[in-house]
Amino acid sequence: MKLAGALVLLGAALLLTSEGDCGICPAIKADVHLFLYGTPEEYTDYVKTYNDDPLVVENTKKLKICIDRKLTEEDKANATTFIEKVDVSPIC
Repeated sequence: MKLAGALVLLGAALLLTSEGDCGICPAIKADVHLFLYGTPEEYTDYVKTYNDDPLVVENTKKLKICIDRKLTEEDKANATTFIEKVDVSPIC
């Protein structure tokens, strides 16, 4: 897997909730789904709901465009499978 794919997986793993419920926060799931499968505009609009700093928004769009260019459909599917496995893991 490419570096960008590994970073997506690392980010998803770091964003797990920990208060007795090992599931991934629904907002994080939505973010990751849009990051992998949404358009740059959809992802940027989603991020704006949490942070409307112009620099963050600009970098968000650049990162999404980069991911779309670099990750293959297989990379995206692998990242999605990994996140699903982490979400249901009893040992998270």
